[in-house]
Amino acid sequence: MPADLNDYFKKKMDENEPSRPFQDLGKKATIIYVIIAIAVLIIIAKPYTIIQSGEVGIKVTAGKFDPIPLGPGIHFFIPGIQKIIKVDTKVRIINYKSERDTAFGNINEGIIEKPAISVLDARGLPVSIDLTVQYRLNPANAPQTIATWGLSWEEKLINAVVREVVRNVIGRYKAEELPVKRNEIATLIEQEIRKKIDSFKNKPVFLESVQLREINLPPKIKEQIERVQIAKQEAERMKYEVEKAKQEAEKRAAQARGEAEAKKIRAQGEAERIMIEAKAKAQANLEIGRSVTPELLNLKQIEVQGKFNEALKTNKDAKIFLTPGGAVPNIWIDAKDKQRATAITR
Repeated sequence: MPADLNDYFKKKMDENEPSRPFQDLGKKATIIYVIIAIAVLIIIAKPYTIIQSGEVGIKVTAGKFDPIPLGPGIHFFIPGIQKIIKVDTKVRIINYKSERDTAFGNINEGIIEKPAISVLDARGLPVSIDLTVQYRLNPANAPQTIATWGLSWEEKLINAVVREVVRNVIGRYKAEELPVKRNEIATLIEQEIRKKIDSFKNKPVFLESVQLREINLPPKIKEQIERVQIAKQEAERMKYEVEKAKQEAEKRAAQARGEAEAKKIRAQGEAERIMIEAKAKAQANLEIGRSVTPELLNLKQIEVQGKFNEALKTNKDAKIFLTPGGAVPNIWIDAKDKQRATAITR
């Protein structure tokens, strides 16, 4: 290449050298603009969502539900083609309550309040039932559940089943039987609701509990039940009084029998004592009779005579009457004192 041509290109490069910083700056600005545009697009389109604990995400691509649920965390999707539906898997509650029932207060997250369930009893009388149902969505089968039942799955799965079962169960009983058989009815309602929900394909819902809170009866039926209860209470009271009187009578009869038996025992004891004493005395008299002999009588006579002889020594004027029979005492009278008579016994 000729020298003058080289000099020409060198000169041209030297002339363009001052514009190179502007070229670099333009390239950096373009990159920044692209980054800002992407950020703005992300902010506007928001091609991501965050799944919280107690939730699952269902990705829908061009109307097709992904069968695998998305767990807690951040998940991206393509705007316009995909979307992610978040559904609650925590325990949820439906309260069926009358207007005057305010036990559960205002509606909170996860709590749905509905009017009490109006049903007819076995005779066609209107009855309303207050009920609380606790349940939760099966997270593993949430995509299939939403695809089949839609986002209003609670109305179709829970509310419809509960109302149907309550009507069927209450319709088997008369209104006045409902308060008496409350526990039986509550058990039947829970069992049949659980059976019905468990029979759905893919087991969409877990039933936690069913609580029968109140049975609201027609005023006339309530009055009739109250009258019957009062009559039963009165009958029970009378039965108690009769039983109490019967027990008191039995107690008094038992006491009387006890006293009579005690008297009988005492009389028998006394009679036995008298008999024993009589036998003892008879035996003693018999022994005494056996011991009295003619020799003993003569001895006693001698002893008595000796006592009279001693007496005559000091009272010579005394009069003595001897009585026959030996053992019969002699009688003597002191002549000095006719007012005093003394009998000397054996």
